[in-house]
Amino acid sequence: WWPGGLGKVSTHALVYARLITDGQDHGVHGFIVQLRSLDDHLPLPGITVGDIGMKFGSGAYNSMDNGVLRFDHVRIPRDQMLMGVSQVTREGKFMQSDVPRQLVYGTMVYVRQKIVADASCALSRAVCIATRYSVVRRQFGSHNGGPETQVIDYKTQQSRLFPLLASAYAFRFVGEWLKWLYTDVTQRLQASDFSTLPEVHACTAGLKSVTTSATADAIEECRKLCGGHGYLSSSGLPELFAVYVPACTYEGDNVVLLLQVARFLMKTVSQLGSGKKPVGTIAYMGRSEQLLQCHCEVERAEDWLKPNVILEAFEARAARMSVTCAKNLNNFPNQEEGFAQLATDLAEAAVAHVQLIIVSKFIEKLQQDIPGKGVKRQLEILFNVYALSLLHKHLGDFVASGCITPKQGALANEQLRLLYSQVRPNAIALVDAFNYTDHYLGSVLGRYDGNVYPKLYEEAWKDPLNETVVPDGYHEYIRPILKQHIRVARL
Repeated sequence: WWPGGLGKVSTHALVYARLITDGQDHGVHGFIVQLRSLDDHLPLPGITVGDIGMKFGSGAYNSMDNGVLRFDHVRIPRDQMLMGVSQVTREGKFMQSDVPRQLVYGTMVYVRQKIVADASCALSRAVCIATRYSVVRRQFGSHNGGPETQVIDYKTQQSRLFPLLASAYAFRFVGEWLKWLYTDVTQRLQASDFSTLPEVHACTAGLKSVTTSATADAIEECRKLCGGHGYLSSSGLPELFAVYVPACTYEGDNVVLLLQVARFLMKTVSQLGSGKKPVGTIAYMGRSEQLLQCHCEVERAEDWLKPNVILEAFEARAARMSVTCAKNLNNFPNQEEGFAQLATDLAEAAVAHVQLIIVSKFIEKLQQDIPGKGVKRQLEILFNVYALSLLHKHLGDFVASGCITPKQGALANEQLRLLYSQVRPNAIALVDAFNYTDHYLGSVLGRYDGNVYPKLYEEAWKDPLNETVVPDGYHEYIRPILKQHIRVARL
């Protein structure tokens, strides 16, 4: 159920199924299975295949023939089993190959890093549309008959829009790093080095979950930021939303993926006393004792502009939440019962860890040689907007970590408001930097030239309903109602 191209087109499928020989189950393996005749395209005996029906949205994935497939006593030749990892001899004996099974993780890591990159792309498209329209759209605030206020100048608009703009850049940078991580782990796997595999799996699973959930929510927020016109199909946002939201469930449900990250974190915490030093994205766990005791040195709002201060706060929050979950798990008779009861806390700890990764990779990007002081300055502002908006959103977690006080949280919010004013002059330049053409955006509201309203009017007349002035059914249904004599009932 769901594979694209299966419903009406595919002649063969790569099927993952249990391999059983001599009554022994050897787990899931891959098989190439022919589904349809190459002569007349009819399903082969024992195979039922078709389309699963309409999906979310008017367009979106409805052009894809996502399929349903059933097998009923279908036999395939032995040589159609994928035998790179394990094999079955002609005599029916199962043999494990020398090739490590961990190599199969390579494809999964690749797909998930691509999804993170796609999140940045989809989010930046939505933000580009909303930012451009927020500059064009004016409402209220007119003085002495002058022009009304651009909606982008309202703080309520900035506080909703600019963190999304910063997120688009943050996701792009972490996506670039994830691409490097995929290349690194692939080379290690080929050399039979599996040391980084658990961390890579946790990174890709967590980042896939956090970035896709944030992007789906952000596209909907951008639609609302465009007011009523955002609901128009011609705004480009409804279709973008419908096309994008499946990312929250395909290649791993986002909540399930967070729980996988949580298992990795719990294992890391359990090994802290063994002398095994955490490395990579979990290196901060090696300093968990001091992070649990740290107190943020913020006395003024501008102190929150220091990357080391922000990083320490995010590390302390992530470490505390993981350590607390690990301690609470010990109160249960077995770990699986604990995981079931503490699933919500564990998922939140995973989110904290993943957000720390994104923040740290943004900092690393700023430490690179960025051409142009002006460009670097804008990226520094966006970094602070991204980090402080997360701090504001999850303030309870940060205060509970003991690293920051409520007063310091208020100073962070004060600094965030000041940062919005610094983003405003360059907001259009920052979305233009994505270099999206009008054709690619597919949005009347997000036009590069800002000529929104004439084009909005022009687009309306392309609707098939406007091909006739008098609608079908007028003479049959509407006119008789208008012309009839209204009689007053005598009660």
